[in-house]
Amino acid sequence: MLLEEAECLADLHEAPGKWHPLKADRVGQWSGFLDANYRLIIEPDHQPLPQLVDGGLDTHKVTQVKIVEVADYHGR
Repeated sequence: MLLEEAECLADLHEAPGKWHPLKADRVGQWSGFLDANYRLIIEPDHQPLPQLVDGGLDTHKVTQVKIVEVADYHGR
């Protein structure tokens, strides 16, 4: 499954690239493996963000993302 084929952010859990939410100074962004240390960084493009009852992000309702950058953030 490619990023553009995903219907929602939750679909990326099954997509190639080991997609996962980021932490620390990148909270709110997601990372997908490209090559070596390089990652495609995306973030939900919704205002307001769809939330679960517990306040977490409802990834099943995130249907738009924006590409933030391609980065090797491991050396930070």
